[in-house]
Amino acid sequence: MIMWPIGEVAARLGLAVSALRYWDERGLVRPTLRRSGKRFYGEEELHRLAVAKMLQDTGLLSLDEIATVVHGPARGDDWRDVLRARLALVRDQQAKLARAEAFLEHFLTCPRRDPVADCPHLRVGDE
Repeated sequence: MIMWPIGEVAARLGLAVSALRYWDERGLVRPTLRRSGKRFYGEEELHRLAVAKMLQDTGLLSLDEIATVVHGPARGDDWRDVLRARLALVRDQQAKLARAEAFLEHFLTCPRRDPVADCPHLRVGDE
């Protein structure tokens, strides 16, 4: 079995060693082995760490949510519920961003010299 020291794992994943230590303390992903006070990770742990980092970077999940997903059914939590809830929040955010984009695009392309004062599109709902 191949084992990597914490420093090498941190470098491979683009994480600080302190982050891996913190994740270990939080129970997110524990090292496979501790030898002379040093942490070593195997392939499975490296994979789980990579997934955890991806979820943190792209999914905007908290460490508690990531722990639930990374541990999967072994922990007894329904990791799918965590992802469904986060996906609903992401979709809500996307809808808000789409509305903001449309508003800003209109504002920039409005033919009125003073859109705030003169644009009828911005007055919808003012009645």
